[in-house]
Amino acid sequence: MKLPASQFNLFVQRYQPVERGKLVAWIALRTTLVLGFCFVILFPLFLRLSVAFRSKADIYDPTVLWIPRHFTWDNIRLAIQSIDYPTALWHTVLIACGTTLIQLVSCSLAAYAFARLKFKGSGLLFALVVFTIVVPPQTIMIPVYMTYRYFDLFGLVPLLTSHKSFNLIDTFWPFFISSGTAMGLKNGLYIYIFRQFFRGVPKELEEAALVDGSGLIRTFARIVAPNALPAFITVALFSFVWQWNDSYYVSLFLSRVKVLSTELMGMGMNLKDPDPIYQLMLLNTGVFLMMIPLLILYIFVQRHFVESVERTGITG
Repeated sequence: MKLPASQFNLFVQRYQPVERGKLVAWIALRTTLVLGFCFVILFPLFLRLSVAFRSKADIYDPTVLWIPRHFTWDNIRLAIQSIDYPTALWHTVLIACGTTLIQLVSCSLAAYAFARLKFKGSGLLFALVVFTIVVPPQTIMIPVYMTYRYFDLFGLVPLLTSHKSFNLIDTFWPFFISSGTAMGLKNGLYIYIFRQFFRGVPKELEEAALVDGSGLIRTFARIVAPNALPAFITVALFSFVWQWNDSYYVSLFLSRVKVLSTELMGMGMNLKDPDPIYQLMLLNTGVFLMMIPLLILYIFVQRHFVESVERTGITG
């Protein structure tokens, strides 16, 4: 097929030596950056995978780099025993799943109010919500702890019961209550994500539902929420992963309940081996065991997560 003269000239100009050089340089630079980022991200994972199956003799063998010479399951067995992996895993799953589901409801409702309900001071209130993203949690550590240590529900507990207050420390209630009030871990960010997405939903859909007799809550549940599925997926994954890896609030509220993050922090005291290098290897094995559920989750939801991030417009 013969190209028109204009397209032929453009074709010749595009593949001149200088243009080809620029194209090759850009491809080389892009490939180098991608490989570099992949190495930085995957190197710790591959290292922990290699360490998990090394024997104690392989630690001091300089010829062993990635593939263990003496393959063993002892590291995984000792790590599971030292952190009581089944119990800690079950408690971590309960906290992560429970807080994720509650935060999806509370943060989405709060964000919908900021996006659609205009009231006096709403802008200032939303600015305070965004401000909670940058406030270090250590600044409110003592009042938060005292609130759940002597929980009286604004003074209603002594009025309705024979108790002055309830001690909610070493229970899951601090996580669930803070999530239900949209004051949990990173909830300011979740509200911001939901609000930005809700503002992009056409108002005509909600107005049509209101004309048909739907109330505000029903309109949100039947019209807005189904159209905001990408935002829900993004917030659900962020909430689950951050709560899974959290050690600050877990160590603040739980001292006797076994959770993976806190058990890993105290793993060194449970190990009886005097060799610090071997203890470090077992600690890396424990970290790998903690990462396995997240890796499995990522395998199943990575495509939906990438699409959701693109549609919610999260950058940086």
